[in-house]
Amino acid sequence: MKFFKLFSAFIFFAFFSILSCSSKKLATKDFEIIKSNGEKITVNAEIADTYETRQHGFMERKTIPDGTGMLFVFESDRILSFWMKNTPTPLSIAYIDSSGKIRDIFDMKPFSLSETVSTVSVRYALEVPQGWFEKVGVKVGDTIPEVKNETAKEEIGRNER
Repeated sequence: MKFFKLFSAFIFFAFFSILSCSSKKLATKDFEIIKSNGEKITVNAEIADTYETRQHGFMERKTIPDGTGMLFVFESDRILSFWMKNTPTPLSIAYIDSSGKIRDIFDMKPFSLSETVSTVSVRYALEVPQGWFEKVGVKVGDTIPEVKNETAKEEIGRNER
């Protein structure tokens, strides 16, 4: 009987923990990307600025509309590394330095555990549906000046890279 109560409590806790993590809505913000020719493109991005939100990212998301994405905000410049564990939607990632300049753009495959690593130290990463950057003509060297206003809300997690 004691085992049954413990097991039931564990199941109850696990269910509500999963439910609470998956139902959290992140704040969103429109960011202007300024292309090298001066043209401006807007992306509406969810802001992942805590250890927990950065770790979860777009996991389990089956659809991500064009023109939307997720901005990952870190405390300081560093080499960043992302993977696609539990992420069924193909994504493109732009690594952005602390001045707002896009330094790298890579495509990432769904569910891949291969790391996609920035080539230089950066402070931000912007994930969008795969091919969106190319479709709207966003390239390495373009800028997103408004990212400089975003700051991380907590210290880096123990297992975060």
